[in-house]
Amino acid sequence: MKRTGFIYDERCFWHQAGNYAQLAPVRDHVQPMVSGGLPEAPETKRRLKNLLDVTGLGNELEMSSASPATLEDAMLVHSVTYLEEFKALSDGNGGELGLRAPFGNGALEIALLSAGLVKEAVGKVLSGELENAYALSRPPGHHCLPRWPNGFCLLNNIAIATEWALAEKLASKVAVVDWDVHHGNGTEHIFYKRDDVLTISIHQNRCYPPDSGFPEQIGEGAGTGFNMNIPLQPGGGHATYLEVMERLVLPKLKQFQPDLVIVACGFDAAGFDPLARMLCSSQTYREMTTMLMEFTEGRLVAAHEGGYSEVYVPFCGHAMLEAMSGSSIRALDPLLERLANQQPDERMIAHFSKRITELADFFNLRDFATTIT
Repeated sequence: MKRTGFIYDERCFWHQAGNYAQLAPVRDHVQPMVSGGLPEAPETKRRLKNLLDVTGLGNELEMSSASPATLEDAMLVHSVTYLEEFKALSDGNGGELGLRAPFGNGALEIALLSAGLVKEAVGKVLSGELENAYALSRPPGHHCLPRWPNGFCLLNNIAIATEWALAEKLASKVAVVDWDVHHGNGTEHIFYKRDDVLTISIHQNRCYPPDSGFPEQIGEGAGTGFNMNIPLQPGGGHATYLEVMERLVLPKLKQFQPDLVIVACGFDAAGFDPLARMLCSSQTYREMTTMLMEFTEGRLVAAHEGGYSEVYVPFCGHAMLEAMSGSSIRALDPLLERLANQQPDERMIAHFSKRITELADFFNLRDFATTIT
């Protein structure tokens, strides 16, 4: 049996948004772009699938699609009013109900399909049908709140799949590790008062949204201590992200002991991304995935979120799937050496390390980090 699933659907590449130029609506002095509108475009995802085909790694994966999530599934997270408004616009010419989350005709059906891909990945891993799985979900989900779409996200894919798994008693505790460079504010909000879902977000400080993602936001009520934000200043690269995983993420996961870890998998902390200022590489994602695979003994789900470099996202995704599948097939990353030469110097790495130590103390993880086995 192939141990790693790759769950995708061509229709997700067909999702269309409004008339934007990067993050600015086309109006007044903002000229339309020849290449398209929002940076959340299909080619980053399609080129990842194409690269898997070209290298042959795709032949070692269990490739499949999935049924869309149902409206009942979506209502585990989202309000009926929001879904009704979404459907009304989706059945027409589309529109925008939130901030930077425009959509065209038929978007609700594609958003439900995207959520269905993540649900399928979660279900197959928890049932033991697959050891781990990657859902190439689009549109993404981690910014979406119950009543308000946001940041290209129309339904919260991971939250829907998590609520479904908990309701079906396939799991009793789920952890979400969000390494998208933007704060996972939607997922945080949905589970903020809960102790059965641990949410961890590693992100560039104040990148998006600029008013959330601070360490002091640790949860509320029963959820106190079950939300962890790790904001990093711009310029963090390979060494910093691996140190964050080793000293903050893994110790917190070991404290929580989840039945499943879901990665909110954005590749926008990589160098060359137009929407952030971090310096991770494909090797960073390979090694972070390996660390999580060792912790989970291979039982891992990844749901695609952001990442806006059409050239570089495929190499990051391929590296992650190499680690998930244990394949010896490698994609030759033509930009890896350049990124290696652009990493922070020792002085800056020490600066980032000092901040990680402060966060370890704040989250009471400094001593616990030494007990990881």
